[in-house]
Amino acid sequence: MKFKAILPCLFLALSLISMAAHPAAAAYPDKPVSMIIAFTAGGSSDVQARIMQKYWDKYVKEPWVFVYKPGAGGIIGFTEIAKASPDGYTIGGLNIPHLVLQSLAQRASFNADSFEYIAQVVNDPQCIAVLKSSKFKSFKDIIDAAKASPNAIRVGLVGPLSGHHLMFLEFNKLFPDVKLSRVFYKGAADQNAALLGGEVDLIFGNINDVMRSIDEFNVLNVAAEKRNDFLPDVPTLREQNIDLVSDIRRIFAAPKGTPADKMAFLRETFKKICNDPGYLADMKKAGQPAEYLDGAATAAYIRSVEEKDKALLSEAGLLK
Repeated sequence: MKFKAILPCLFLALSLISMAAHPAAAAYPDKPVSMIIAFTAGGSSDVQARIMQKYWDKYVKEPWVFVYKPGAGGIIGFTEIAKASPDGYTIGGLNIPHLVLQSLAQRASFNADSFEYIAQVVNDPQCIAVLKSSKFKSFKDIIDAAKASPNAIRVGLVGPLSGHHLMFLEFNKLFPDVKLSRVFYKGAADQNAALLGGEVDLIFGNINDVMRSIDEFNVLNVAAEKRNDFLPDVPTLREQNIDLVSDIRRIFAAPKGTPADKMAFLRETFKKICNDPGYLADMKKAGQPAEYLDGAATAAYIRSVEEKDKALLSEAGLLK
Protein backbone atom coordinates (compact mmCIF):
# COMPACT_ATOMS: atom_id res chain seq x y z
CA MET A 1 0.00 0.00 0.00
CA LYS A 2 2.80 2.35 0.87
CA PHE A 3 4.44 1.66 -2.49
CA LYS A 4 1.19 2.47 -4.30
CA ALA A 5 0.91 5.69 -2.34
CA ILE A 6 4.30 6.95 -3.39
CA LEU A 7 3.85 6.09 -7.10
CA PRO A 8 2.08 9.37 -7.96
CA CYS A 9 4.82 11.32 -6.22
CA LEU A 10 7.44 9.39 -8.14
CA PHE A 11 5.78 10.12 -11.48
CA LEU A 12 5.48 13.80 -10.57
CA ALA A 13 9.16 13.97 -9.68
CA LEU A 14 10.15 12.31 -12.95
CA SER A 15 7.97 14.75 -14.90
CA LEU A 16 9.57 17.73 -13.19
CA ILE A 17 13.03 16.38 -13.93
CA SER A 18 12.09 15.89 -17.60
CA MET A 19 10.74 19.44 -17.87
CA ALA A 20 13.93 20.82 -16.35
CA ALA A 21 16.02 18.86 -18.83
CA HIS A 22 13.88 19.99 -21.76
CA PRO A 23 12.68 23.54 -21.06
CA ALA A 24 9.68 24.79 -23.02
CA ALA A 25 10.51 26.59 -26.25
CA ALA A 26 10.47 30.37 -25.92
CA ALA A 27 7.39 32.05 -27.26
CA TYR A 28 7.83 33.57 -30.73
CA PRO A 29 9.10 36.18 -31.17
CA ASP A 30 11.60 36.35 -28.34
CA LYS A 31 13.85 38.92 -30.04
CA PRO A 32 13.38 41.85 -32.46
CA VAL A 33 12.18 41.10 -35.99
CA SER A 34 13.99 42.66 -38.96
CA MET A 35 11.68 44.55 -41.32
CA ILE A 36 13.25 45.01 -44.75
CA ILE A 37 12.04 47.99 -46.78
CA ALA A 38 13.07 47.89 -50.44
CA PHE A 39 12.66 51.63 -50.99
CA THR A 40 14.05 54.79 -49.45
CA ALA A 41 13.11 56.00 -45.99
CA GLY A 42 10.19 58.41 -46.12
CA GLY A 43 8.64 56.91 -49.25
CA SER A 44 5.13 55.48 -49.44
CA SER A 45 6.22 51.94 -48.55
CA ASP A 46 8.17 53.17 -45.53
CA VAL A 47 5.37 55.46 -44.34
CA GLN A 48 2.87 52.59 -44.46
CA ALA A 49 5.20 50.21 -42.63
CA ARG A 50 5.83 52.81 -39.92
CA ILE A 51 2.09 53.10 -39.35
CA MET A 52 1.88 49.33 -39.09
CA GLN A 53 4.82 49.25 -36.68
CA LYS A 54 2.87 51.40 -34.23
CA TYR A 55 0.18 48.72 -34.00
CA TRP A 56 2.61 45.79 -34.09
CA ASP A 57 4.02 47.27 -30.89
CA LYS A 58 0.49 47.28 -29.47
CA TYR A 59 0.07 43.54 -29.96
CA VAL A 60 3.63 42.16 -29.80
CA LYS A 61 6.32 42.61 -27.16
CA GLU A 62 9.34 42.44 -29.48
CA PRO A 63 9.79 45.38 -31.90
CA TRP A 64 10.70 45.67 -35.57
CA VAL A 65 14.17 46.79 -36.60
CA PHE A 66 13.93 48.61 -39.93
CA VAL A 67 16.50 47.69 -42.56
CA TYR A 68 16.54 49.76 -45.76
CA LYS A 69 17.73 48.09 -48.96
CA PRO A 70 16.67 50.47 -51.75
CA GLY A 71 17.66 50.30 -55.38
CA ALA A 72 16.81 48.80 -58.77
CA GLY A 73 13.08 49.41 -58.34
CA GLY A 74 12.91 47.18 -55.29
CA ILE A 75 14.97 44.25 -56.59
CA ILE A 76 17.75 44.66 -54.02
CA GLY A 77 15.36 44.62 -51.07
CA PHE A 78 13.13 41.90 -52.47
CA THR A 79 16.21 39.71 -52.99
CA GLU A 80 17.30 40.37 -49.42
CA ILE A 81 13.94 39.12 -48.12
CA ALA A 82 13.95 36.03 -50.36
CA LYS A 83 17.48 35.02 -49.34
CA ALA A 84 17.12 35.71 -45.60
CA SER A 85 17.14 32.88 -43.08
CA PRO A 86 13.59 31.45 -42.89
CA ASP A 87 13.48 31.59 -39.11
CA GLY A 88 10.65 34.08 -38.67
CA TYR A 89 12.98 36.92 -37.71
CA THR A 90 13.18 38.56 -41.14
CA ILE A 91 10.11 39.83 -42.93
CA GLY A 92 9.66 42.64 -45.41
CA GLY A 93 7.52 44.64 -47.76
CA LEU A 94 6.92 43.67 -51.38
CA ASN A 95 5.19 45.58 -54.17
CA ILE A 96 3.03 44.00 -56.83
CA PRO A 97 3.31 44.09 -59.82
CA HIS A 98 6.99 45.08 -59.38
CA LEU A 99 7.90 41.64 -58.02
CA VAL A 100 6.20 39.84 -60.90
CA LEU A 101 7.56 42.14 -63.63
CA GLN A 102 11.12 41.97 -62.33
CA SER A 103 11.14 38.19 -62.07
CA LEU A 104 9.85 37.93 -65.63
CA ALA A 105 11.83 40.66 -67.37
CA GLN A 106 15.00 41.22 -65.36
CA ARG A 107 16.00 37.68 -64.45
CA ALA A 108 15.80 38.51 -60.77
CA SER A 109 17.00 35.81 -58.38
CA PHE A 110 13.50 35.53 -56.92
CA ASN A 111 10.00 34.86 -58.18
CA ALA A 112 6.53 34.71 -56.71
CA ASP A 113 7.31 31.29 -55.16
CA SER A 114 10.28 32.65 -53.19
CA PHE A 115 8.11 33.94 -50.34
CA GLU A 116 5.57 32.99 -47.70
CA TYR A 117 2.86 35.66 -47.86
CA ILE A 118 1.61 37.30 -44.67
CA ALA A 119 -0.95 39.77 -45.97
CA GLN A 120 -1.80 42.45 -48.48
CA VAL A 121 -2.28 45.77 -46.71
CA VAL A 122 -2.66 48.39 -49.45
CA ASN A 123 -4.37 48.58 -52.84
CA ASP A 124 -3.19 51.88 -54.32
CA PRO A 125 -4.96 52.61 -57.63
CA GLN A 126 -3.19 54.55 -60.32
CA CYS A 127 -4.60 57.66 -61.87
CA ILE A 128 -4.00 60.19 -64.62
CA ALA A 129 -2.94 63.58 -63.29
CA VAL A 130 -2.11 66.91 -64.90
CA LEU A 131 -1.44 70.37 -63.54
CA LYS A 132 -4.50 72.42 -62.69
CA SER A 133 -3.30 74.94 -65.28
CA SER A 134 -3.06 72.23 -67.98
CA LYS A 135 -4.94 72.58 -71.24
CA PHE A 136 -6.03 68.96 -70.79
CA LYS A 137 -9.34 68.90 -68.95
CA SER A 138 -10.28 65.31 -69.76
CA PHE A 139 -8.77 62.01 -70.84
CA LYS A 140 -10.31 62.57 -74.29
CA ASP A 141 -8.34 65.81 -74.61
CA ILE A 142 -5.11 63.85 -74.14
CA ILE A 143 -6.13 61.19 -76.68
CA ASP A 144 -7.08 63.76 -79.30
CA ALA A 145 -3.90 65.78 -78.84
CA ALA A 146 -1.70 62.69 -78.98
CA LYS A 147 -3.34 61.54 -82.21
CA ALA A 148 -2.77 64.96 -83.73
CA SER A 149 0.87 65.18 -82.57
CA PRO A 150 2.40 61.70 -82.02
CA ASN A 151 5.04 61.53 -79.26
CA ALA A 152 4.71 65.24 -78.50
CA ILE A 153 2.91 64.68 -75.19
CA ARG A 154 5.22 63.56 -72.39
CA VAL A 155 4.01 61.20 -69.65
CA GLY A 156 6.02 60.79 -66.45
CA LEU A 157 6.38 57.27 -65.03
CA VAL A 158 8.17 55.68 -62.11
CA GLY A 159 10.03 52.77 -63.57
CA PRO A 160 10.86 50.94 -65.74
CA LEU A 161 9.21 47.61 -64.92
CA SER A 162 7.01 49.20 -62.31
CA GLY A 163 3.25 49.41 -61.92
CA HIS A 164 3.37 52.76 -63.73
CA HIS A 165 5.20 51.19 -66.65
CA LEU A 166 2.65 48.37 -66.74
CA MET A 167 -0.18 50.89 -66.96
CA PHE A 168 1.64 52.55 -69.86
CA LEU A 169 1.90 49.20 -71.66
CA GLU A 170 -1.82 48.56 -71.09
CA PHE A 171 -2.59 52.04 -72.41
CA ASN A 172 -0.58 51.32 -75.57
CA LYS A 173 -2.47 48.08 -76.09
CA LEU A 174 -5.85 49.80 -75.76
CA PHE A 175 -4.83 52.76 -77.93
CA PRO A 176 -2.25 51.53 -80.46
CA ASP A 177 -2.67 54.65 -82.61
CA VAL A 178 -2.05 57.03 -79.70
CA LYS A 179 1.64 57.77 -79.15
CA LEU A 180 2.79 59.24 -75.84
CA SER A 181 6.43 59.96 -75.09
CA ARG A 182 7.40 58.22 -71.84
CA VAL A 183 9.85 59.69 -69.32
CA PHE A 184 11.05 57.49 -66.45
CA TYR A 185 11.91 58.76 -62.95
CA LYS A 186 13.55 57.07 -59.98
CA GLY A 187 10.64 57.63 -57.62
CA ALA A 188 7.28 59.28 -57.09
CA ALA A 189 8.82 62.40 -55.56
CA ASP A 190 10.83 62.96 -58.75
CA GLN A 191 7.77 62.20 -60.85
CA ASN A 192 5.65 64.75 -59.01
CA ALA A 193 8.42 67.35 -59.24
CA ALA A 194 8.68 66.78 -62.98
CA LEU A 195 4.99 67.50 -63.47
CA LEU A 196 5.13 70.54 -61.20
CA GLY A 197 8.18 71.83 -63.10
CA GLY A 198 6.71 71.30 -66.56
CA GLU A 199 9.12 68.54 -67.60
CA VAL A 200 6.15 66.32 -68.48
CA ASP A 201 2.56 67.02 -69.48
CA LEU A 202 0.91 64.35 -67.36
CA ILE A 203 1.73 61.44 -65.09
CA PHE A 204 0.44 57.97 -64.42
CA GLY A 205 0.79 57.91 -60.65
CA ASN A 206 -0.52 56.23 -57.53
CA ILE A 207 -3.22 58.01 -55.57
CA ASN A 208 -1.12 58.00 -52.40
CA ASP A 209 1.74 59.78 -54.19
CA VAL A 210 -0.45 62.13 -56.21
CA MET A 211 -2.32 63.23 -53.09
CA ARG A 212 0.88 64.83 -51.79
CA SER A 213 0.58 67.52 -54.46
CA ILE A 214 -3.17 67.49 -54.87
CA ASP A 215 -3.46 71.27 -54.44
CA GLU A 216 -1.49 71.69 -57.69
CA PHE A 217 -2.76 68.65 -59.58
CA ASN A 218 -5.98 67.90 -61.39
CA VAL A 219 -6.75 64.17 -61.40
CA LEU A 220 -8.71 63.33 -64.53
CA ASN A 221 -9.47 59.65 -63.96
CA VAL A 222 -8.71 56.76 -61.63
CA ALA A 223 -7.74 53.35 -63.06
CA ALA A 224 -9.83 51.34 -60.60
CA GLU A 225 -12.89 49.12 -60.42
CA LYS A 226 -14.77 51.81 -58.51
CA ARG A 227 -14.30 55.39 -57.37
CA ASN A 228 -11.76 55.93 -54.66
CA ASP A 229 -12.64 57.33 -51.24
CA PHE A 230 -9.76 59.81 -51.43
CA LEU A 231 -11.04 61.21 -54.75
CA PRO A 232 -14.77 60.48 -54.71
CA ASP A 233 -15.60 63.05 -57.41
CA VAL A 234 -13.08 61.68 -59.91
CA PRO A 235 -14.56 59.14 -62.35
CA THR A 236 -12.92 55.83 -63.14
CA LEU A 237 -11.68 55.08 -66.63
CA ARG A 238 -14.29 52.35 -66.84
CA GLU A 239 -16.99 54.95 -66.37
CA GLN A 240 -15.74 56.35 -69.68
CA ASN A 241 -15.83 52.90 -71.29
CA ILE A 242 -12.06 52.44 -71.08
CA ASP A 243 -11.29 49.01 -69.64
CA LEU A 244 -8.12 49.92 -67.79
CA VAL A 245 -7.61 48.94 -64.15
CA SER A 246 -4.12 49.36 -62.71
CA ASP A 247 -2.85 49.50 -59.16
CA ILE A 248 0.09 48.81 -56.90
CA ARG A 249 -0.45 46.39 -54.03
CA ARG A 250 1.73 46.58 -50.93
CA ILE A 251 2.15 43.27 -49.17
CA PHE A 252 4.29 41.72 -46.47
CA ALA A 253 6.08 38.40 -46.70
CA ALA A 254 8.70 36.14 -45.15
CA PRO A 255 11.29 33.94 -46.87
CA LYS A 256 10.09 30.64 -48.30
CA GLY A 257 10.32 27.89 -45.71
CA THR A 258 9.50 30.00 -42.66
CA PRO A 259 7.91 27.57 -40.13
CA ALA A 260 4.14 27.22 -40.25
CA ASP A 261 3.64 28.15 -36.59
CA LYS A 262 5.54 31.41 -37.03
CA MET A 263 3.67 32.22 -40.23
CA ALA A 264 0.39 31.61 -38.39
CA PHE A 265 1.45 34.07 -35.69
CA LEU A 266 2.48 36.70 -38.26
CA ARG A 267 -0.72 36.32 -40.26
CA GLU A 268 -2.95 36.54 -37.20
CA THR A 269 -1.10 39.60 -35.89
CA PHE A 270 -1.29 41.41 -39.23
CA LYS A 271 -5.00 40.64 -39.39
CA LYS A 272 -5.48 42.21 -35.96
CA ILE A 273 -3.55 45.28 -37.03
CA CYS A 274 -5.45 45.69 -40.30
CA ASN A 275 -8.78 45.53 -38.45
CA ASP A 276 -7.72 47.96 -35.72
CA PRO A 277 -9.82 51.18 -35.94
CA GLY A 278 -6.83 53.28 -34.90
CA TYR A 279 -4.70 51.81 -37.65
CA LEU A 280 -7.40 52.41 -40.26
CA ALA A 281 -7.76 56.03 -39.11
CA ASP A 282 -3.99 56.56 -39.32
CA MET A 283 -3.88 55.03 -42.78
CA LYS A 284 -6.65 57.32 -44.01
CA LYS A 285 -4.90 60.35 -42.53
CA ALA A 286 -1.71 59.39 -44.37
CA GLY A 287 -3.54 58.93 -47.68
CA GLN A 288 -2.81 55.19 -47.72
CA PRO A 289 -5.62 53.19 -49.41
CA ALA A 290 -5.92 50.30 -46.97
CA GLU A 291 -7.16 46.96 -48.29
CA TYR A 292 -6.51 43.73 -46.39
CA LEU A 293 -6.14 40.29 -47.92
CA ASP A 294 -4.93 37.31 -45.92
CA GLY A 295 -1.86 35.32 -46.93
CA ALA A 296 -3.71 32.77 -49.05
CA ALA A 297 -5.73 35.41 -50.90
CA THR A 298 -2.58 37.45 -51.48
CA ALA A 299 -0.79 34.47 -53.04
CA ALA A 300 -3.83 33.74 -55.21
CA TYR A 301 -3.96 37.35 -56.43
CA ILE A 302 -0.29 37.26 -57.42
CA ARG A 303 -0.81 34.06 -59.39
CA SER A 304 -3.82 35.62 -61.12
CA VAL A 305 -1.84 38.56 -62.52
CA GLU A 306 1.30 36.68 -63.60
CA GLU A 307 -0.03 35.43 -66.95
CA LYS A 308 -1.57 38.79 -67.85
CA ASP A 309 1.63 40.65 -67.02
CA LYS A 310 3.72 38.08 -68.89
CA ALA A 311 1.61 38.62 -72.01
CA LEU A 312 1.99 42.41 -71.83
CA LEU A 313 5.76 42.15 -71.44
CA SER A 314 5.96 39.70 -74.33
CA GLU A 315 3.96 41.97 -76.62
CA ALA A 316 6.22 44.88 -75.70
CA GLY A 317 9.37 42.82 -76.39
CA LEU A 318 10.46 43.02 -72.76
CA LEU A 319 10.20 39.38 -71.73
CA LYS A 320 13.54 37.75 -70.96
